[in-house]
Amino acid sequence: MHYNFDEWIDRRGTDCYKWRTCGEDVIPMGIADMDFASPQPVVRALQERVAHGVFGYPESLLGKPDEALPMRAVIVQRLRHLYGWQVQPEEIVFIPGVVTGFNLACHALARPDGGVLVSPPVYDPILAAPQQAGMMRQEAQLICCADGSYEIDFDAFEAAITPQTALFILCNPHNPVGRVYCQEELTRLAEICLRRQVLICADEIHCDLIYSSQRHIPIAAIDPEIARATITLMAPSKTYNLAGLSFSFAVIQDADLRKRYQRARRGLVGWINIMGWTAALAAYGEGQEWLEQLLVYLEGNRDFLAEVVRSELPGISMAKPQGTYLAWLDCRAAGIQAGAEFSASPQVFFLKHARVDLKAGETYGKGGEGYLRLNFGCPRSLLAEALERMKAAICPKRKGEAC
Repeated sequence: MHYNFDEWIDRRGTDCYKWRTCGEDVIPMGIADMDFASPQPVVRALQERVAHGVFGYPESLLGKPDEALPMRAVIVQRLRHLYGWQVQPEEIVFIPGVVTGFNLACHALARPDGGVLVSPPVYDPILAAPQQAGMMRQEAQLICCADGSYEIDFDAFEAAITPQTALFILCNPHNPVGRVYCQEELTRLAEICLRRQVLICADEIHCDLIYSSQRHIPIAAIDPEIARATITLMAPSKTYNLAGLSFSFAVIQDADLRKRYQRARRGLVGWINIMGWTAALAAYGEGQEWLEQLLVYLEGNRDFLAEVVRSELPGISMAKPQGTYLAWLDCRAAGIQAGAEFSASPQVFFLKHARVDLKAGETYGKGGEGYLRLNFGCPRSLLAEALERMKAAICPKRKGEAC
């Protein structure tokens, strides 16, 4: 089946957070929510479930480690096929979302003087999670290279670990900088954590959104010893545009750690709703053709965006993301933070002068100042329109200067 990702689907008036929070003339490019219809098998499965007319408790309530339960079998097979990762059915824990997942990890390991290590700039709910569990946030900032790409500062990473550090939250593929970490980097991170007795919670929600020449490696799949110290979080939500249906899962291969994690959810975190369960099963079982076509389209969007930024947006630069549908724009040399008529923030500047809403880089912590996150998971015509608006805003036409 051919999927048309150029098709424009009007999402206004559909309780869409992304489109409802901006003005009528604003193009929202900040929220990580694609503007594409989900795979047809998913839509069909949901329609059939609705037609049944009864919406009682789903299978996810059973909590049984029976591989015959279709969802567990599908995930076990998927992880084996994609990564050579041998996971047992009972090692899968269903949760409503990945943000819920890493917050649960913090609560499971919480102690009065405990610390959680993060590597900014990073997804803002990760920054907030430690304090929400009554723990302190510890930071090891990523290194921004000359070409705009990012690397881990391993010396700073280890130096940030103290006797209080209980957990490291890894984001891979990385949101917002778009890095897909290689096996050598992941192994070195894991070695430090194991040696310093720090558990790992890996947010791998973008694991399916990987571009040419890249490969996602779950950190827990590298070695059984690493797996025993890791909580891995995955979901079909970003991959198949199902975020509103609240389905994700954790893989926790150490039985004691899994028990601690399950205890932390009692009375607070519910199970998966039946629509999320239905959509996830259809997406994982029949969504591969859609995903393969999506990745080709997204890579085209990424390359189009990178070329426009390079050639038509003076003072703005970006490194091509290796994964995700998020671009990390460096606006520090664009001259839009100085002068009385300019705003103090690139985000406010483009919202005011271009009517394009992007995510402010400072949202993601240290190292994010002067940056913007742009979601290019949309029809190319919409991306082109947003970039044209940004170009018109940033070019000093009032002075007759060429852009």
